[in-house]
Amino acid sequence: MDLDSKFETLKNRLKEMDRVIVAFSGGVDSSFLLKVAHEVLGSNVLAVTAKSSTYPEREFKEAVEFAAQYSIPHKVIESEELEVEGFAENPLNRCYLCKKELFDKIKRIAMEEGYKFVAEGSNKDDLGDYRPGLQAINELGIVSPLKEAGLTKNDIRILSKELGLKTWDKPSFACLSSRFPYGEKITVEKLQRVDKAEQYLIDLGFRQTRVRNHGDVARIEVEEENIEKFLDRQIREAVYTRFKELGYVHVALDLRGYRTGSMNEGFTRG
Repeated sequence: MDLDSKFETLKNRLKEMDRVIVAFSGGVDSSFLLKVAHEVLGSNVLAVTAKSSTYPEREFKEAVEFAAQYSIPHKVIESEELEVEGFAENPLNRCYLCKKELFDKIKRIAMEEGYKFVAEGSNKDDLGDYRPGLQAINELGIVSPLKEAGLTKNDIRILSKELGLKTWDKPSFACLSSRFPYGEKITVEKLQRVDKAEQYLIDLGFRQTRVRNHGDVARIEVEEENIEKFLDRQIREAVYTRFKELGYVHVALDLRGYRTGSMNEGFTRG
C-alpha cells in the first residue's frame, strides 16, 4: 500500500470512531495522530496527557504547546507509575504495569465523558521490539489507528512534514524508566538524575541521545555521526564534570551509538 492510501485508511478509520480520546505524549506519533484526528473529527477529539516523574518537563511543555497551537481540547492527568505495585522494582513487564495503570485512567475518562474510543500512537515499526505495554493496550481494547493503517515511523515523519508539524523531525523519546536495566530499582531521584544528564547533552547540541543508568555508571548513547564529537577534550571534560556533579562515579560512551531498546539486549524472553 502506498503512503497516500495508508493516509486515507487512517482518516477513514478515525471517521468511523466518531468520538475519540487520544493518549498524547507530544512525541512524533501521538502528535501526528492527534492532529489528523482533530482535522477529521473536530471538537469530538480530546487529547489526554499523563504527567509523572518518568515524563520530562520539556516533553510535557511541548505537548501543552502543541495542543494549544491547534486549539485542541486537552486534559492533563496525574499518573505516577512509581506508586503502581511492583513498578519501582523494574521487572521485565514494567511497561505492562505502566500502560495498564495509565489506560485504565483514560478509559474511565472516556466512559464519564462519552467518548467511544481511546486511541494511542503505536506504529507498524513498534511490532519489532520487546514491548510488553502493547499487551496491556490489547487487553484494555485501546485502538492503534497508525498501526492499523500500516504506517511506519518514516511514513509518519513524511506526512507530519507535509502537514507542517514541527514534530516531524523530533527525536524519538521513551519513558525515562527505560534508561534502567531490568531489576535495578527506580526512584524519583534516579529519574531526575537521568533527566538532568540528558538535558545537559541536549543543551550541548546532541539531539538524539540516551543516558543509560547502570548504578553509578552513566552509559551515553548518541547518534553514530555525533560520536566523534567526544574526541573534543573540552566536550569530554565538560560532560564528565557535569555527570560527576549529578552523582555518577563513571561516565562511558557506548561505541555502538544510539539505538532503541538497548536495555532489551542480552536477555531472552519466555
